[in-house]
Amino acid sequence: MTELVEHGQLLIGGEWTDPLGSDTIKIVSPHTEQVIGSVPHASKADVDRAVAVARTAFDEGPWPRMGLDERIAVVTRIKDAIAVRHEEIARSISSQNGSPYSWSVLAQALGPMMVYDAAITVARAYPYEEYRQGVLGPILVRREPVGVVAAVIPWNVPQFVAAAKLAPALLSGCAVILKPSPEAVLDSYILADIAREAGVPEGVLSILPADREVSEYLVGHPGVDKVAFTGSVAAGRRVMEVASRNLTRVTLELGGKSAAVILPDADLGSTVDGIVPAAWMNNGQACVAQTRILAPRSRYEEFAEALAAKAGALVVGDPLDPATQVGPLVAKRQQQRSLDFIRIGQEEGAKVLSGGGVPAGLEQGWYVEPTLFGDVDNSMRIAREEIFGPVVCLIPYGDEAEALRVANDSEFGLSGSVWTGDVEHGVDFARQVRTGTFNVNTFSLDMLGPFGGYKNSGVGREFGPEGLSEYLEHKMIHLPAGYEPPAAGA
Repeated sequence: MTELVEHGQLLIGGEWTDPLGSDTIKIVSPHTEQVIGSVPHASKADVDRAVAVARTAFDEGPWPRMGLDERIAVVTRIKDAIAVRHEEIARSISSQNGSPYSWSVLAQALGPMMVYDAAITVARAYPYEEYRQGVLGPILVRREPVGVVAAVIPWNVPQFVAAAKLAPALLSGCAVILKPSPEAVLDSYILADIAREAGVPEGVLSILPADREVSEYLVGHPGVDKVAFTGSVAAGRRVMEVASRNLTRVTLELGGKSAAVILPDADLGSTVDGIVPAAWMNNGQACVAQTRILAPRSRYEEFAEALAAKAGALVVGDPLDPATQVGPLVAKRQQQRSLDFIRIGQEEGAKVLSGGGVPAGLEQGWYVEPTLFGDVDNSMRIAREEIFGPVVCLIPYGDEAEALRVANDSEFGLSGSVWTGDVEHGVDFARQVRTGTFNVNTFSLDMLGPFGGYKNSGVGREFGPEGLSEYLEHKMIHLPAGYEPPAAGA
């Protein structure tokens, strides 16, 4: 039996602090359906305390006034500590949200390390000040930290998304209030210990587990300068609405319904081997998952057969078993959502090629079989709505023009891929797809480039210099005519 993990305090400004409220959050295992942990539920009064200490730390404290190398040293210690505790982090997250442990080691623990490392690389090379020749004379352009950041993260990849927000915020000199999801919060206590040991100064970091009501209070707090949010489209709209009352800057990384487009010259084996893990990654609980697979009618049957066989062979089971490839969904509501969409897909006329229900022998826990629908039309709900579960659509197309039209026929634009025997042709196809990230004959996410979405998939970017810029204000200083800036390095 899993040992119950209980915490009684909140991290506010880097100090363990008794909560001002008495509510708690119970964390339930998606495998056993038993309570595995308990933490305090932050109250609005706790938010007020966290914002107050963050404001003091930013407005008066040393953190934004430190040299970049000093901040890099702190963030490097965070990264190094994650490396030491990566197995603990992976197990903690898998026990909460059902991620297969083997996937968690890579994406939930080692992935965040890569995020911190890439952010450090970007920060070292970033032009925080540059002189330009303006129309009326020389100007100095400065980039300065935006201030107090509210970082609201989801349950599916909590440490990866936390790193995507914390790394640039801390490196730029901001103070951060991190709000983890109630479904996956135990790992945030590991992060809290790491941050304290790394020497994050007083007031700079608070971690407040809470529900939607308290999250909304944080997002709308007048002491917050920027909101960085990852979650659903509906929640993102609400975040933008609430934050707009204070004209608070917002970045939103939202949902997806990404298309993996198989061109007629694609290799069968390598294409299927590449698409299946990209489609069913993290039990389908991934915004970038390739959940619409477009196959040419001329080769539809062979790809349908190969994809169904590969999906049907995925090992479903206990997320902490290293052999598991697909675990349970995070909550009963998510399981029911996937099962409802499986029913809807059949009612719409799509054909179940593999899966289609609850796996035999796994009636306890929130499991759904890896499911592939064939004969899907892009107008069907299963092809248009983000299911966020292990349900994938196979859509036949005629010519390449139709494939491009279908790939772009979505309210989302987060990710995508094309699979072809001609990489240059694949790049040309990629240029025409309206999505923030795209892959040719591969599936990955590079932290040195910009990540984000077109259309309803979001606002702003994470990673790369574009992501760091989201945590900086841009200031122009006019200088007198004839002024000669100092030589570089002087």
